[in-house]
Amino acid sequence: MQPQTATISVEIPVLETDRLILREPRKSDWDAVRAFGMSDRTRYVGGPFSEWQVWSTLVSPIGHWVIRGYGLWTVEEKTTGRIAGRIGVINHIDWPEPELGWHIYDGFEGKGLAFEGAMAARNHAHGVMGLGPLISQIHPENARSRRLAERMGAVIESESTVRDTPCLIYRHPAGVAA
Repeated sequence: MQPQTATISVEIPVLETDRLILREPRKSDWDAVRAFGMSDRTRYVGGPFSEWQVWSTLVSPIGHWVIRGYGLWTVEEKTTGRIAGRIGVINHIDWPEPELGWHIYDGFEGKGLAFEGAMAARNHAHGVMGLGPLISQIHPENARSRRLAERMGAVIESESTVRDTPCLIYRHPAGVAA
């Protein structure tokens, strides 16, 4: 008797903005994901992480796309092909609802790339996926992420905790932004 096998496939849409390509996670993203994951830049999202934990953060977004039908995109800078971060919608088993989240890697902050990518992801989530209005769970001390959420029109809805870490729940406006 032959063992049965199953094929799992997922279609991850590719989003393009003026300066960015939001695409599926790839093994070739490893160096950029590892550098971010093992750095102090992850202090507001539970890090820095060990190498095996970083590996999990590379592969788990693929499973999230399979299970939920949405997830994190890898953010690629169009002109250079360099990996600038990850942006997308996540809803882990212990999340209250779908969250618009972003990680911008070292050297890419301060250029408006997070805003550009997060707006594209949010518009796609609202318009194509039918999700929203989304939340963003942001550590109270993460001033950059708080400013980004506010620039996007999100407002503090409540205070909470995520995995024993305090966070502010920002609520994004409903609908697709122009």
